[in-house]
Amino acid sequence: MVQTLAYIRVSDDKQDVKNQRHEILEAARLKDLKIDDFVSISMTSRKSAAQRRIDEVLTRLERGDTLIVTELSRLGRNTAEIILLVNELVQRGIRLIALKQHIDLTDHDMSSKIIITVFSLLAELERDLISMRTREALAAKKSQGIALGKPKGTIQKSKFDADRVRIEELLNIGLSVRKIAKILNYPNHHSLNTYVNKRRLRENDTSQS
Repeated sequence: MVQTLAYIRVSDDKQDVKNQRHEILEAARLKDLKIDDFVSISMTSRKSAAQRRIDEVLTRLERGDTLIVTELSRLGRNTAEIILLVNELVQRGIRLIALKQHIDLTDHDMSSKIIITVFSLLAELERDLISMRTREALAAKKSQGIALGKPKGTIQKSKFDADRVRIEELLNIGLSVRKIAKILNYPNHHSLNTYVNKRRLRENDTSQS
């Protein structure tokens, strides 16, 4: 069954929600569309939460369905995200309506294909610019004598940290790393051995970290 979903990405201002809903409902009326559901996310939400909500929308949409937003910027946090999403919608045969930009995209409309091509070129340009700025920043730091990367000897967090006390206890009673890995259900004793060595956990090491 063909459906139309509205996606609203808003600030914490409740009036913003009402304004977007009203704008979408009015546009839907003029286009003779029935909004089957509204999916909303706050702009202040974590990136993962926003991603889950847009993923939910994408999962629910099928070929022939329609997604309507007040403007393209509601679909993502940057140009690249938005363009990738728009491309996916068009390729899947999902109609996208962005009211502010007066865009109504389908997979068979020639003007839509032209717009998508331009968007794709812009996305590629943005990626190139980001890459160039990153290389320039790294080169500038290097020329200033700033060491790149993590400081030597830096110990990162590990999945074994949660069992550190237990690991030390088992080491102190003489169990091998291989046996400890089996007891604690670790599939790979080699990585555990690396953890033990880097943190100097064995009983005869007095400089434990």
